[in-house]
Amino acid sequence: MNIEAGFIVTIAILALVFVTVSKGMRIVPQGTEWIVERLGKYQCTLLPGLNFLIPYLDKVSYKLVTKDIILDVQQQEVITRDNAVIFINAVAFIKVTNPVKAVYGVTNFSEAIRNLIMTTLRSIAGEMELDSALSSRDKIKARLRESIADEAIDWGLTVKSVEIQDIKPSPSMQKAMELQAAAERERKAMVTRAEGEKQAAILEAEARLESARRDADAQVTLAESSAESIRRVTASLGSEPTPMLYLLGEKYISSVQKLAASENAKVVLLPADIQEAIGGLIGKAIRPNGLA
Repeated sequence: MNIEAGFIVTIAILALVFVTVSKGMRIVPQGTEWIVERLGKYQCTLLPGLNFLIPYLDKVSYKLVTKDIILDVQQQEVITRDNAVIFINAVAFIKVTNPVKAVYGVTNFSEAIRNLIMTTLRSIAGEMELDSALSSRDKIKARLRESIADEAIDWGLTVKSVEIQDIKPSPSMQKAMELQAAAERERKAMVTRAEGEKQAAILEAEARLESARRDADAQVTLAESSAESIRRVTASLGSEPTPMLYLLGEKYISSVQKLAASENAKVVLLPADIQEAIGGLIGKAIRPNGLA
């Protein structure tokens, strides 16, 4: 019995030593830091590597990741300044720079920074109009990061970046925007078409004006030519009427021949002085016979 009791005691002592040593030696992985409390009060921060504690007095209360943390900020509904409804969500990249503040400064720093980003984002987008909110992601991101930087420092965090994942209007607003865009495209098409018709009308009017000007110049030139020809004919004929009558008769006969040769001619054109012409011919025919 004494041997068995001694063996049990030895095993208990060895187990106690093992547990004591395991509690006094801690290996912290790279990329993490551990918060140690002694009797419920903050004692120290364990850095990556081998660390020693006082067994049964020191306790590892928190294990924090010091690598960059990705926080997905859920989609939320925001009303802009012009009473339009949009949906917006983001993603934040933060890093724990002061583990003590991150643990004791706020209950849950991840949830706290997420709610802070959502509230600030809603406030920033609510001050903007719809068109500005949809087209100013960089501006929203810069203002958001600037607004939450101080609070993040108080919580032992560094906000490395906040990216706006998506900004989109509500389905009803999106439909209204599509209708507006279609109406705007139609208006521009009508303006373009009207401008084209205006230019065409202007060019057509300028063409008619140029044509009329050229016709007028041609008529003036023709009139001057006719006047010049008349002057020359008058100068060449002098005061004798016979050459003038000959020329007029020649023109008259030529015009009658053209009318007679036309396929659409339905009227036989007779000279206006046919009676005098016939009488003259008959008189000439009788006079020689009478003389004879």
